Amino acid sequence: MQMPRSIRGPFSLAVLVAAPIVGWAFQAARQPTAAQLAMQRASEEDRQKMLDLLHITSLRDPVNARTPEGQPHAANYDESKANPYPDLPNPLVLKNGRKVTSARTWWNQRRPEIVEDFDQEVYGRVPKVIPRVKWEVTATTKGMNGDVPVITKQLTGHVDNSSYPQITVDIQLALTTPANAAGPVPVIMEFGFLGGPGRGPLPGAVKPLAGRGGPPGGGGPSWQQQVLAKGWGYAIISPASIQADNGAGLTQGIIGLVNKGQPRKPDDWGALRAWAWGASRALDYFETDKSVDARQVGIEGMSRYGKAAIVAMAYDQRFAIAFVGSSGEGGAKLHRRNFGELVENVAAVNEYHWMAGNFLKYAGPLSWNDLPVDSHELVALCAPRPVFISAGNSISPAVNMANSDAWVDAKGMFLAAAGAGPVYRLLGKKDMGTAEFPPMETALIGGDVAFRQHSAGHTSGPNWPVFLTFAGRYLKVRPPR
Repeated sequence: MQMPRSIRGPFSLAVLVAAPIVGWAFQAARQPTAAQLAMQRASEEDRQKMLDLLHITSLRDPVNARTPEGQPHAANYDESKANPYPDLPNPLVLKNGRKVTSARTWWNQRRPEIVEDFDQEVYGRVPKVIPRVKWEVTATTKGMNGDVPVITKQLTGHVDNSSYPQITVDIQLALTTPANAAGPVPVIMEFGFLGGPGRGPLPGAVKPLAGRGGPPGGGGPSWQQQVLAKGWGYAIISPASIQADNGAGLTQGIIGLVNKGQPRKPDDWGALRAWAWGASRALDYFETDKSVDARQVGIEGMSRYGKAAIVAMAYDQRFAIAFVGSSGEGGAKLHRRNFGELVENVAAVNEYHWMAGNFLKYAGPLSWNDLPVDSHELVALCAPRPVFISAGNSISPAVNMANSDAWVDAKGMFLAAAGAGPVYRLLGKKDMGTAEFPPMETALIGGDVAFRQHSAGHTSGPNWPVFLTFAGRYLKVRPPR
């Protein structure tokens, strides 16, 4: 289906189907395959149905990180132009205008108001009736990760599809714990990639990865090895096994299963909310596994999976801590910021499926300022639990495309973390201690909301040691009973 330029945007199909982790604008175009073209057409058709349902005839064009400054559709990296809407919604003012002055009012009134706005306009609603998940341990292996003996369980979460057998959803999860642990241990769970259907990372095959937990250039311990060094375990959950990362998949996966293969309604959940739901189902399993201290499970993700990590943390209060890596627009970045990726980009055909259909309105007939909530309130929904916001450098991609993280807007995420501070203080916790954007590689980890911008590119690797220092204040290996 061909759509008008105002909806499709000015960019080539080859670029769109080559969407990378950091945002499709960062990856050079390559010739799409027939399968990619079919997926793209299906995504366009699904998004057009939603636009028709919302009576939207045009959307503002997204920006492109690769376009030189001053050219049409160039992303802005000039801080003097970044803040067109300086007044954010107040997380401590009820819709009736009354100020929130007690924890009781926050929990009973204001927090539910904020959740409702995110459900309705941003991430979508999880259905009231959703199939159960039955977990199966498909393999248990012993091995070494570095110099630590480990036990790895491969798990499959079978989602009950008796109501619609045409769709099967099997959540893939791998859990690794120290073999010599005397009792249950804290676990850090990552939204990540497994070795194939039903397979997780082999116990002895985890290598240091630049950008995934080791220092830039490699050569240091992986994030998994750093976690094991604290006596904790780690897990990897596959988002793709929960819900596909494209609009064509919205009639499949858990969203399609619940909708019995039909398209979404405007306030139905998107992929971010679905991935978060899957992480919560993994936490259900951890509550039954004697090797895991389920009261001390952290959630971590990078880029689009950083978005999923903070959504999971905000909605499920059982998660003990979150490490939110370079999440950008749709994650911890303020929507009201004109810096790097914009609302218009997340409304584009390769990303709209992350959000509720209603989110499209704010890239068309409405502005960012019309959103009833912003991302500082998403961080606030995590309170009083600790959250670590991570970002890379702010070098313009026009200067250094290969080593830039400007697209995710580090300052916009810092401001969201700062904006959540009043809620943390109301609940007896500490904010970051400053509202001034800190110098590069300044670790703000003295409070319960933490932030650090490192000097590398689109990676969480350099911030893993800092996060683990921060997390060590909260997660402890408890002595066996």
